[in-house]
Amino acid sequence: MREQDLLRRFLFEELGVRGEWVKLTTSWQAAKQHQQGPLNAQLQLGQAFAAVVMLSATIKFNGSMILQAQGDGEFKTLVVQSTHDQKIRGLIRSNDYVPEGSLENMFGQGRLVLTIEPDDAQPYQGIVPLQGKNLADALQTYFEQSEQLKTRLWLFANETEAVGLLLQELPAQNNDMTDWEHIEILANTVTEQELLELDCEELLYRLFNQELVRLFDAEPVEFRCACSRTRIERTLRALGEEELESILQEQGRIEIACEFCGEHYHFDRIDVDALLSTERVANPSKTQH
Repeated sequence: MREQDLLRRFLFEELGVRGEWVKLTTSWQAAKQHQQGPLNAQLQLGQAFAAVVMLSATIKFNGSMILQAQGDGEFKTLVVQSTHDQKIRGLIRSNDYVPEGSLENMFGQGRLVLTIEPDDAQPYQGIVPLQGKNLADALQTYFEQSEQLKTRLWLFANETEAVGLLLQELPAQNNDMTDWEHIEILANTVTEQELLELDCEELLYRLFNQELVRLFDAEPVEFRCACSRTRIERTLRALGEEELESILQEQGRIEIACEFCGEHYHFDRIDVDALLSTERVANPSKTQH
């Protein structure tokens, strides 16, 4: 059985280079079924998923990585998230037609934002212009500017699979530049077909069969949305009683659909009164006499 919905890490034992490989199938199809947009925009989403899974694997704590691309062109927004244990979700917003070509063709003037959100610390971001022939180009620029680590990515997606390969020099190793150049030259021979069709071990052997490569255990990836009724209630409370009453008078009830998974949440007047009464008990008015 072919490998699918897996992340695999590997290390060149005798060189200062590490790598990651990912292939998404069921998780990719589950994530995109709730997203509307032309095929080329959806395939960008697949590439972004492959990228964010590999990038989140570098997080050394519990939390998540969010990759966001925004521009003023036909392709408005792309957002993907992967947790440290490879639970993914994402969305796209685009016009019905998105031109083929470079990131500038698709997104216009835009920016790429990478946000790391630790569970127990403040989030931090890195931002680069959304430029280059593809998402891999923009991410390589990010690593050159933000991390000062030589990094190469290959990202591909079709309607059934999203795949990625990442190579990165190890920090603070005083690496021999020729080591990196040697591995990069070998990796540059990889084709889209090879990445889509081969399992990780087969691919690494085809590219690097003269090198000593340590391949680590596979880590599963799955689509999972973090939305819940409790989270939606928290959002509604934040809107305030006046705003909620206005919506109820206009529409009769409040309906919210999760943009990531399509789950629908309904709140009638009784539901709203219940969550507001909970709010009043938790925060009694200081003006009462």
